[in-house]
Amino acid sequence: MSEILKTDQLYRVEKKDVEKLGSLLTECFQQDPLYLQLIPQADKRQKLLPELFSCDLDELFENCEIYADSPDLNGIIIVSDETEPYNPLKYYAVELYYALKSGVYLIRDDHSLRTFWNFIRGKDYLNSVWTNDLHTDRRMHIVYFAVRPPMRGCGVATKLMRAVQQYADQRKLMVSLETHNEKNVRMYEHYGFRLFEVVQKHFALKQYCMVRA
Repeated sequence: MSEILKTDQLYRVEKKDVEKLGSLLTECFQQDPLYLQLIPQADKRQKLLPELFSCDLDELFENCEIYADSPDLNGIIIVSDETEPYNPLKYYAVELYYALKSGVYLIRDDHSLRTFWNFIRGKDYLNSVWTNDLHTDRRMHIVYFAVRPPMRGCGVATKLMRAVQQYADQRKLMVSLETHNEKNVRMYEHYGFRLFEVVQKHFALKQYCMVRA
């Protein structure tokens, strides 16, 4: 993927940007329905999200490509290219390590274990297992897509999404993603996605699973 997206269209995010990247994700997802459900207490959410995203980002730098609109990181798109070969043992070892690390934060910051239990019950909202039903590895998956609230409506989202779509179209790849915010469904439909299925388990929360062929 990098040989296409590494152009003057987008900025490739590096580990030196991790603090800005974590700050962006925390700002963008503070009020996301997923985290409102999993961490309902605002004070705990404010404390936990930076730590959880820190764990996420360590794993994502290992397994994904991370791009921003510019070095200022007004918006980011994090993509997993499912056509790329990977070492499954390494992948699951890395995933397990960071899952355990996240669990330590959840238990440390809420001794009642309520938040930890929410994450256990909500595990189906925190992964992309639904993509197994697509039965193709000719696919890219958008793991995170976020734009800082003050920069929304300024073309940042379109710039990021267009670069990924151009890459996918050139290689005839399906693109998949999920969102937990029903308001985002129409936005993704604008970008050519269609609703594949809705996942709902244990909570009233819904995961909207979308694909663009």
